[in-house]
Amino acid sequence: MILVVHGGAGSKKPTKNTLKKISESLSAGYKVLRDGGPALDAVVKSITILEDSGVFNAGLGGNLQLDGVRRLDAALMEGINLKVGATIGIEGVKNPIELARIIMDLPNVILTNTGAKKIADAHHLARLPKSDKTALRRLNKAYGKEKEMRRIYEEYFSTVGAVALDKYGACAAGSSTGGIQAVLPGRVGDTPIIGAGIYAENSLGAVACTGKGECILRLGLAKEVCMNLNDMTPFRAARQSLKRLLTIEGRAGVVVINDKGHFAILHSTSYLAAGHVSKKGLVIKEQFGMLVA
Repeated sequence: MILVVHGGAGSKKPTKNTLKKISESLSAGYKVLRDGGPALDAVVKSITILEDSGVFNAGLGGNLQLDGVRRLDAALMEGINLKVGATIGIEGVKNPIELARIIMDLPNVILTNTGAKKIADAHHLARLPKSDKTALRRLNKAYGKEKEMRRIYEEYFSTVGAVALDKYGACAAGSSTGGIQAVLPGRVGDTPIIGAGIYAENSLGAVACTGKGECILRLGLAKEVCMNLNDMTPFRAARQSLKRLLTIEGRAGVVVINDKGHFAILHSTSYLAAGHVSKKGLVIKEQFGMLVA
């Protein structure tokens, strides 16, 4: 059994509180695995804690878009039957990863705000607060500053994600994000797109990505890394695809596990706050294996 969690790749050094929350997320998620729960439940539990923390660009801490509205994305995939669930641009819901889990069991498995909101309301999911002065201050600071906006697009990719392997040999992957700060409403990144932001298949493993979403989408990064696991170690699988991503000016971080429980945490950004936990113990760092262009 193993659980790997990340709190987003980028150029900004993670705070002590960031690492603390990742530790809490790992501990809670691993308890699910240790108690005999499925990988999917461990992933949902871990990501929910990160969404609730307000520290990450997900859930309570999600970025505001250009019109001042917080719209969140999330996705889940399990490796047994390749079932998926995702929500795009959901408004007013605190934990889109829980919504993605509900959607996974519906006939239509990727829903945007209009339909997803009805599902969330029917299941009485926790609501987001209507106002967030801190987020509004960040948004106002970015307004009218071209250099600041460019820097946001090029350097800050904060997203949360997790991959897990349970004692039954099943794997799962999940991710949640508030997208890019001050982005145009309607923009969709890699996080809720299956095969781009996440992918899981029991015979191979599971992958969750964070980084420059448009480039991750173009490469279908998560599935490519996962397919590499057919004849590569997790480290080699991640390294090969991150090198390809650099050729299209994409930077990212990935967390990867294979069907044997081996894992890799690799990034081409300055930082990737992440950690892993298994029977060998729990490890959290602000940087892991950094790939230099």
